[in-house]
Amino acid sequence: MASVSCDNKQESELKLYSHWKSSCSFRALIALNLKGLKYEYKAVNLAKGEQFSPEFTKLNPIGYVPVLVDGDLVLSDSFAILLYLEEKYPHHHPFLPQDLHKKAINFQAANIVSSSIQPFQNLAALKSIEEKISSDPDVKLAWTQHHIKKGFVALERLLKDYAGRFATGDEVYLADLFLAPQIHAAINWFNVDMTQFPLLSRLNEAYNEIPAFQDAMPEKQPDTPLASAS
Repeated sequence: MASVSCDNKQESELKLYSHWKSSCSFRALIALNLKGLKYEYKAVNLAKGEQFSPEFTKLNPIGYVPVLVDGDLVLSDSFAILLYLEEKYPHHHPFLPQDLHKKAINFQAANIVSSSIQPFQNLAALKSIEEKISSDPDVKLAWTQHHIKKGFVALERLLKDYAGRFATGDEVYLADLFLAPQIHAAINWFNVDMTQFPLLSRLNEAYNEIPAFQDAMPEKQPDTPLASAS
């Protein structure tokens, strides 16, 4: 596992174990950037199976990225990481609105992504389909597109009465940190036709204008194959 230091202003340094193509890691990177926190990027090569190494499974026995290390605390799961950062650094770009109703909608939208879309496209799920059902890439793609589109239909309906410039108004909140990586994956990895989802497409355009989101893009991470090729 390789590491790279990312210099944002902060006294103590966090460590984020990540993989460039992980949408869950993407969420955590956006969060760290928005909070303006300094962190060390620890690359975990999922293609080589480093997530199952003894070194990594000591950090996260289930073998998933991301993992955040903050001193003696070792925390896995992007949802837990984002809420931890929000509690510890509440005044550095809050992730949740004060309004209880909007806060609940943020949780709901984030959960649609994290529980009803992303698990169907992760490496373990796609590998299982290949081994147990079919090695045909079109079968895997159809499976993934079905679940992404199903989730996107729900998100369009949920957010239509709440969206402003961003998912639940004119400020970036928790829902946006989940939506941006998922939309990016849908477009770039799974060839989803976004013309069916005008609201999400508009949000994606807004995310593309925010440096904290752009700096978290997969192609800008130190372990991306594009980085080694340049």
